[in-house]
Amino acid sequence: MDIRIYVAAFLVSFLTVIIATPLLIRASHKAGLVDRPNERKVHTTAIPRTGGIAIVCGVILGLIMFPVSFPNFKGVAIGSAVIILVGIIDDIYTLPPLYKLAGQIVAAIIPIAYGVTISKFMLPFYGEVNFDVMRYVITFVWIIIVTNSINLIDGLDGLAVGISTIALAIMLLFAFAQQQYMLVGYIVLLIGSNVGFLVYNFHPAKIFMGDVGSLFLGYTISLLSILGFFKGVALTSLLIPVIMLAIPLSDTFFAVVRRVGDKKGIMKPDKSHLHHCLMRIGYSHRRTVLILYGAAILFGTVALFFPYYNYRVAIVLFLILLFFIELFAEIIGLTGRKTNPVLRLLRKIGLLLPDKRT
Repeated sequence: MDIRIYVAAFLVSFLTVIIATPLLIRASHKAGLVDRPNERKVHTTAIPRTGGIAIVCGVILGLIMFPVSFPNFKGVAIGSAVIILVGIIDDIYTLPPLYKLAGQIVAAIIPIAYGVTISKFMLPFYGEVNFDVMRYVITFVWIIIVTNSINLIDGLDGLAVGISTIALAIMLLFAFAQQQYMLVGYIVLLIGSNVGFLVYNFHPAKIFMGDVGSLFLGYTISLLSILGFFKGVALTSLLIPVIMLAIPLSDTFFAVVRRVGDKKGIMKPDKSHLHHCLMRIGYSHRRTVLILYGAAILFGTVALFFPYYNYRVAIVLFLILLFFIELFAEIIGLTGRKTNPVLRLLRKIGLLLPDKRT
């Protein structure tokens, strides 16, 4: 392992995005490929939405100059090409949600067909559990959920790309520890591209990454987590990526809960995501993003030091984390007014004062 190669790979992807993004900004304005303000958007001016193309270009040029290969890489590459195409079409024409989901389904099936699956894990006091045919369903659901979780959290300047970069950095540390050096190379290229894009995307953003960027990053993170974490059979290896991606996954989960509770379609967009709730409390745009960065780093650190062999401690810690995530979500209004079981319980046993608004 020569660390200089990884540094060079980072610089190639970083500089590619630094150079390509201003060109995309000018071209997008001329072509009218901009995200215009509306009642759901936070920004107040038209901003180009094609920045994800620069991220993809950074990764592709990096792969040309520093080729990487790992098991099932062909399936990852073909699936990525499909998800990138779906994102580009959506950024240009604004696809109906079902059409976009259809494209994600195709992209998810491809790596599964090439052998990228979550196949088994070790259950304490029982032994090894093989998923058999269910491995395809479980893997498919994981890819779709993670892909959309990054897509849904892309609501503030620099938020999705920053959260993705933090998750990738945690993956990088795990990959180094497990000596998965080919995965390390690919992750480095992704981080380099993301950091280069963040220069233009952090508040106030000059460009958005659009669906091509958020779908590509979410899709790639879902597959890297399978290749890097779900290879292990320990139960805790299944919990680590869930903890590491707690911010986007919880936002997606509560969006579904909220919309079901409000009797709305789960694919119908709203303005009650995690970042929206924090801004309603009174935090500024930039501070909201930094708070969520901090939370992502916190969860990533917990994932790094999560007990790997002590199953009882691991499960208890995981349940405690879930409890506090639920409590926080209810406090800031992420779950909606109708679904706050923890707050209701705490008020019932006298640990909280009654809600005078109800």
